[in-house]
Amino acid sequence: MNILGISAFYHDSAACLVQDGKIVSAAQEERFTRKKHDSSFPKNAIGYCLENSGLGKGDLDFVAFYDKPFLKFERILETYLAYAPLGIRSFITSMPVWIKRKLWTKEVIRGDLGCDCPIIFPEHHESHAASAFFPSPFQEAAFLTVDGVGEWTTSSYGVGKDNEIDISAEIRFPHSLGLLYSAFTYYTGFKVNSGEYKIMGLAPYGEPKYKDLILSELIDLKEDGSFKLNMDYFGYGFGLRMTNRRFEKLFGGPPRRPESLLTQREMDLSRSVQEVTEEAMLRMARHIHKQTGQENLCLAGGVALNCVANGRILREGPFENIWIQPAAGDAGGALGAALFARRELARREQQASEEVVQ
Repeated sequence: MNILGISAFYHDSAACLVQDGKIVSAAQEERFTRKKHDSSFPKNAIGYCLENSGLGKGDLDFVAFYDKPFLKFERILETYLAYAPLGIRSFITSMPVWIKRKLWTKEVIRGDLGCDCPIIFPEHHESHAASAFFPSPFQEAAFLTVDGVGEWTTSSYGVGKDNEIDISAEIRFPHSLGLLYSAFTYYTGFKVNSGEYKIMGLAPYGEPKYKDLILSELIDLKEDGSFKLNMDYFGYGFGLRMTNRRFEKLFGGPPRRPESLLTQREMDLSRSVQEVTEEAMLRMARHIHKQTGQENLCLAGGVALNCVANGRILREGPFENIWIQPAAGDAGGALGAALFARRELARREQQASEEVVQ
């Protein structure tokens, strides 16, 4: 059974080949094109995975794409309608690529692959959860997925056992820990979905001067790790900017101009949002442990690339062991999609077998 997993069209496009339940090849498109965070259809990564395994496109039994394009499009449309007439420029900018390409993901895959095998579309956070639990060394574990946004979900948790994963709860867009972090990435002059690691790197050089302000004005963080963002300060819901003028007024000035001199202010902002992120992740972990009673925790999603927060969960959290998906971001979604598809196919085979016996 040869299953090809694909992530594409947003950032960190990648491909992964799972053969008889085993991961045999995986690659990110940027490694071939030399374009950082390349979002294009990963034809080079797919070619590598197939060639590395001695397979042709005709040898594929299934293809799994890492999210549901129509569900994501539903979220985008509903969000624009909720803010209308605000966001008209962003709407006009984003619609052509959706209408011409993203809504036709199945046809794009068939055309570029030249393969008529079945295509499976797990949800974005199902792919993250599968990428976290299935390759882990645990037979049973809790999992936590946190990122910017998939279709609607921005954070989820649940339990994996043997060949099953079950998502128990989620937080939905526009409330997102990943987008909060990305808002400060943008405000401090770095590129969103690319420069977040720079915020983590700057944090040790700053003081958490704005932490209380973030907690009082931007995010309502509950003891169980759930939260809501105050959307009065953000522009990502409908516009081309992560933050708005209220955000700028709150923090005393406009965003830093990219490539300009870094100041202590950017370092303090970085430290502040980093500490808020760590606190949110710790509260989530404690709540998940309380709800599931599991000893092991698996992490995935872009926020799981925050190794400082992960370190605090390991040192201060209630879990005995944690395992982080190395490709925690959307590149790992290709792996998760393929493993999720394998689990679904195994389930269908079992059900068919039981029906025959009956």
